[in-house]
Amino acid sequence: MTKLLGHIYLEKFMSNFVPETTSQLSQEMKYGERNIAEGKLITFPNPRVGRKYNINITLPEFTCKCPFSGYPDFATIHITYVPNERVVELKAIKLYINSYRDRYISHEEVINQILDDFVVATDPLEVTIKGDFSPRGNVHTVIEVRHQKESP
Repeated sequence: MTKLLGHIYLEKFMSNFVPETTSQLSQEMKYGERNIAEGKLITFPNPRVGRKYNINITLPEFTCKCPFSGYPDFATIHITYVPNERVVELKAIKLYINSYRDRYISHEEVINQILDDFVVATDPLEVTIKGDFSPRGNVHTVIEVRHQKESP
């Protein structure tokens, strides 16, 4: 009898920590999802304006979805740029890249879109963005796009 009462007490105690339904749990946006959804390319002033130097960023956990099959695509994104007056904040680029995880977008379009958004946010002197996509169906795709600021 004591064992049974202990079990009932434990069930009531634990029910305070468990959501009433799993659908309630799945409907709530997690803090990480909220950060990704709100993610923007944030920049800060270049501490060495006038000096040409490269910044290399590697993002090895990129995912998006194939617009034709819906299957996930995985890639490593490589960004190499020479900053002008603004430098991209690293956490911001991570959240921005993670925002593609549920989007249906082709390899070609996503790398071009990342370039367009990066150029608008940072106005770099030069930038190269490369998407090295994991093989799927025995096909390995690498997309590389470039932008160079025109001289005044």
